[in-house]
Amino acid sequence: MDTTEAPQIIEHLNKTLTFTPYDVKWIPQTAKFVLCGQHPKATGTIQIHQLTKNELQVTRDIQHPKGIKCSTFGACLPNKADLAFGDFNGEMNIVDLETGKIYYSVKAHNTLVNAIDGVGGLDIGYGAPEIVTAGRDGCVRVWDPRQKAPVLSLEPSDKEAVPDAWCVSFGNSYNNEERVLAAGYDNGDLKFFDLKTNQLLWDSNLKNGVVGVEFDRKDIIMNKLVATTLEGKFHVHDMRTLHPESGYACLNEKAFGATIWGVKHLPQNRDIFGLLGGNGALNIYKYNYPNERSIKDSEGRPRGITGNVEILNSKDLCQQPINGFDWNRDKLGLGVLCGLDQTCKVIITTKLNLY
Repeated sequence: MDTTEAPQIIEHLNKTLTFTPYDVKWIPQTAKFVLCGQHPKATGTIQIHQLTKNELQVTRDIQHPKGIKCSTFGACLPNKADLAFGDFNGEMNIVDLETGKIYYSVKAHNTLVNAIDGVGGLDIGYGAPEIVTAGRDGCVRVWDPRQKAPVLSLEPSDKEAVPDAWCVSFGNSYNNEERVLAAGYDNGDLKFFDLKTNQLLWDSNLKNGVVGVEFDRKDIIMNKLVATTLEGKFHVHDMRTLHPESGYACLNEKAFGATIWGVKHLPQNRDIFGLLGGNGALNIYKYNYPNERSIKDSEGRPRGITGNVEILNSKDLCQQPINGFDWNRDKLGLGVLCGLDQTCKVIITTKLNLY
């Protein structure tokens, strides 16, 4: 690709933080974002930052007794900016960012909540608003904010060798009944659960711990899912065709020499996604579909086919791993990221409208 025509990743604003950030999310329909993390004294913080012309201003700082690991706006109702977050004590809370008050709190896991995702609110997906959490105790649990008990609890069968549940993502929520959950574990397992039938759809092992997982869209019939792992590998699954023996077709690629800490699909184009490098770099890829999405095997059963990926650009942005990133849903190419070097940066990616 001619690099002069490629999208450019421009660092717009940056800020040094006094705490370790673990997650960052744009507040829907605003020029503000929340940073969640942990102070050196092991207490937590939720900072709201406002974009101004030439700097980032902290407009609110909500303190929490324990460090905060992950957050989502996915299950909050339209016109409400309520943040659901998981902390180092295993609790899942929902806070009203306008008042700073926590109005829902539940002990979700025995210890650290590694990941969280929401669906059914904010016009993302259909059906009841639900939140899913993944814990160090190996459990994945689905919560409805209207009740305290989990709607569903997926627990490891082998109590001796319990793998960490590292990441979760909702998908296939295209009507009020359908919903699928993907979960990745530190032993390389990737599992897909159908929440409508309460059954395991399919599982696979990616040979390395699964650090990040995301459907390209939550609110459509399952299309693609990207899973990222240790040792710099990522796996693009075609979710349209499930073969009874070989499962979902999967494309495997290597992006970095370091762990890929997560994946974020561009809200305006589901075929473009950013990968968060353990080397501090952000890579932006585009997925190209094959001419046909499936073929028939020797017994006449449909088998999925994967396309290929091309890298659009890569930029070193942090001295340490990038562990949080979010695209803005309203402004194409506007992103915010945080790194373990205690920095937060707003980036602008150009020319994404050409793809």
